[in-house]
Amino acid sequence: MTPQPPVQLTHLPAGEGPAVAIHGGAGVDPASLSPEQAAAAAAALSAAVAAGRAVLDEGGAALDAVCASVRVLEDSECFNAGRGAALTVEGTAELDACVMTGDSRSGAVTCANGPRNPVMAARAVMEQTDHVLMAAPAAALLEQWGLEVVSPDYYVTEARRRMLEETSSFLEYKHGTVGAVARDRSGRVAAATSTGGITAQLPGRVGDTPLVGCGTWADDATVAVSCTGQGELFVRGAVAHEIHARLRWGGQDLATAVRETIDELVGARGADGGLIAVTPAGEVVLAFNSPGMYRGHDVGTGPVTAIG
Repeated sequence: MTPQPPVQLTHLPAGEGPAVAIHGGAGVDPASLSPEQAAAAAAALSAAVAAGRAVLDEGGAALDAVCASVRVLEDSECFNAGRGAALTVEGTAELDACVMTGDSRSGAVTCANGPRNPVMAARAVMEQTDHVLMAAPAAALLEQWGLEVVSPDYYVTEARRRMLEETSSFLEYKHGTVGAVARDRSGRVAAATSTGGITAQLPGRVGDTPLVGCGTWADDATVAVSCTGQGELFVRGAVAHEIHARLRWGGQDLATAVRETIDELVGARGADGGLIAVTPAGEVVLAFNSPGMYRGHDVGTGPVTAIG
């Protein structure tokens, strides 16, 4: 395996107020985007940051903030989640999403095809059932939960069809996930992650996003994390939980925990990706070892977004 490039990391010190950070997926090469594509992605990132921040500024809970941010990203064709999701070898979309709050509540869906916003289906699993993870929830159940249901064609875009036609490898277009983490006025944290998986994956494949501790984690004593990258490696390393463990048991600071985890459990194993994290104190880290990562944050000093 060829080790990946060094981790690029943005560290924002703890502040007194709420904080939100988002990602739209690692692995993007900024040089590959047309000016129009870059502008559309930047606008969507800004809107997602603003949506989450507005909830926090109104005194809302971290869970509401991360769901608000992720819904914006799911509704944008710029990212691999919701509309514009990656397609399986059969040309269908199978969506994964997870939410988790710092008091250990969590909910997730996998192989979903029906909810306009998979993140809200994951939240419904958490709030309206006794379960944590549900596969392919039926349209009738989604409607019972009060969610907007769409046809399978809603997720499919011409760009994703073209990617499926052009690829000859499951790992050629291996990136694309959206997520958000937030800390609210009460010092509580939450995380949400949503993805369409990987272009040309087999039907039924499950990545790290809906697996608590792999692609998504939140604990009011340590950190909230949302990951993006080659899901199989994040599952094998339980990457999101690893950050928590290094803080709780290893006594590491957040930036060191994130950097070393990506290096050891992702990069050293020949993969790339990234993650965003926020602590109950409001400390934020955004990190990746790929050419770029769609990302943004607002810790009270105004919104900041970036791609490269």
